[in-house]
Amino acid sequence: MGILVRKAFIKDFTAVYQFICELQGKVFDKETMSTLYSENISNPNYIYLVACDDNTAVGYASCHTQNLLHHAGKVAEVQEMFVKPTYRSNGVGKLLMDELKKIAKEKGALQLEVTTRALREKAIQFYVREHFEDSHKKLVHYF
Repeated sequence: MGILVRKAFIKDFTAVYQFICELQGKVFDKETMSTLYSENISNPNYIYLVACDDNTAVGYASCHTQNLLHHAGKVAEVQEMFVKPTYRSNGVGKLLMDELKKIAKEKGALQLEVTTRALREKAIQFYVREHFEDSHKKLVHYF
């Protein structure tokens, strides 16, 4: 398996859209998602990556960076990460994460953060293996 991790392009939208829908377990409005994807992919504060096997997208990760006063600097935060089930436990997630870490550091981030739902136990195990510390609680107010 020769997996290549590269910057995501507009042409990757359909695969990324499918990955996000599967990740969240719901179907999003494709037109809205396309607009958001186009906006974000051109924003220098966002990092969008795809993992490809023979030019077929098999994984995706996104991250954004922002300057935060309470860190006195730039912080990167993983927003989405997905690997097709048939490619899991084969190092694809690690390749995506290694590239995210590298690019975030190059952009001057002081740290990389990730939030995931508590029920995603395998994802949490992956992030712990990738040296993320369980140091915060996320509280959400839904509208």
